[in-house]
This record gives sequence, C-alpha cells and structure tokens, in this order.
Amino acid sequence: MRVVVQRSKEASVTVDGETVGSIKKGFVLLVGVTHEDKEEDAAFLADKIANLRVFEDDAGKMNLSLLDQKGEILSVSQFTLYGDCRKGRRPNFMDAAKPAHAVKIYNAFNRFLKAKGLKVETGEFGAMMDVQLTNDGPVTLILESK
Repeated sequence: MRVVVQRSKEASVTVDGETVGSIKKGFVLLVGVTHEDKEEDAAFLADKIANLRVFEDDAGKMNLSLLDQKGEILSVSQFTLYGDCRKGRRPNFMDAAKPAHAVKIYNAFNRFLKAKGLKVETGEFGAMMDVQLTNDGPVTLILESK
C-alpha cells in the first residue's frame, strides 16, 4: 500500500457536485493499493498514520499525533499512486490492484482507522472526485507498507 498524507486545516471531496465527505483539521489520505497488499498492510499503515507525530506542540515542535489532536481523516482511494511513468509518456497502471481487491483493502484500512477512535470521511471508490483541501504547513508525506 502507498498513502500520501497531507496535513490539512480543512478538506472535502465531491462527486457530481455533491459533497460526500468533509473534515476540519486532520489528514487527507490518498490511498493506493497494489495486487499483493493484505489487511495486515492496511492495519500497519492505519496504526502508523494515527500515531504519526506531525502536529506542533506548545513549543512549536512536531511532537503530537492525530490522536493527540483529535484530528479527522478524509480518505480518498487513488489507484494512480501506482502509475509507472518510467517509460513512455502515458502512465502504466499494471501495479494498481484490480477494483475488487483494492476496495476490500481500502475498506479494511478505513475500518482500522475508525477502530482507533478517529472520525473518517471518505470519497466514493472508483468515482471521479474533486478533492479540495487547505494544506497545513504544507506537510506532505508518502508512506508505504512494504
């Protein structure tokens, strides 16, 4: 699994002009799944993200986690994270999981985050989505399960 984590002040996702998810302070997660990913990968990344210390404490140091801040998550499936652009001019998406497998792992990932007591909003799997966010910092990290 590959997740782009963006610390945000607020964010929302719309499908066909309708808001399907929105958060205040927290993380926007762009989530990619590959063929061999398992629920263990989803659990590992959910734990890593919930406890990632990238929010400032009173001294201005990145020392607090999303759980410490009672932050929220906007999780958006994004198969294009596994686009290979090394050859040619068009991305190759052979490493992206097929939809049936990807949605299973993506849903498990979101369940693991919710089990930690986090508010988790989502986009709509497989839909064309418009994502809006105010990136806080900006702080953007890329995490992988393997």
